Amino acid sequence: MTGTYKRDDLTIDQHLALTTAARRLSEEFAGLFGAETIERFLHTGYDRFAGKAAVADFLPLLAERFARQRLYALARIEGRSDGRPIVLFLCVHNAGRSQMALGFFEHLAGGRAVAWSGGSEFASEINPTAIAVMAEVGIDISKGFPKPWTEEIVQAADVVVTMGCGDACPIFPGKRYEDWKVDDPMGKGPEWVRPIRDEIERRVRVLLADLGVPASDPAPPSAPGPHR
Repeated sequence: MTGTYKRDDLTIDQHLALTTAARRLSEEFAGLFGAETIERFLHTGYDRFAGKAAVADFLPLLAERFARQRLYALARIEGRSDGRPIVLFLCVHNAGRSQMALGFFEHLAGGRAVAWSGGSEFASEINPTAIAVMAEVGIDISKGFPKPWTEEIVQAADVVVTMGCGDACPIFPGKRYEDWKVDDPMGKGPEWVRPIRDEIERRVRVLLADLGVPASDPAPPSAPGPHR
């Protein structure tokens, strides 16, 4: 790296982690982006997460994952893409609804489409109840993390799905938007969040069908019980 991260608030391990992250991203995006762009994305990502992360040791990893997403988006905008459709799920805190939608989309799309999520006021962690009710249907969203949206991420998306962020959600002319009226799971128990989860799954399946992306498993039969 070029010294961008030589700051007093970083440990030796964090410096090493960021240097290693920059090297990995440079290899992944070789021929597409130079070291300056990669380091700038890592730097701004680290700064944005620094005030949110509960454990500082995870900051380099979050910065790397967010930088990778932004670089992929930028490549898409510049006409260098693998052609898969991209969907962006947005809500206020990126901790509940948009994370569940992302989990369902990635699970059902099976790599045939790309999904991202973000929040206008992103939280420090994913809603534990959302994690629990998604685990009930076999989808692990615990390894995700709330994140902001950036201009290139929105511009790269084919569809932007908003869920409750109102005027705070970014609007770009000519972009396809869908506004999903889905209750916010914040502060609700599992019995209230399960119907929200199931409604999000239904909407994700409809969206995938509309995009021409076959779901990796058939829609489950309706049945009584807490999980469906």
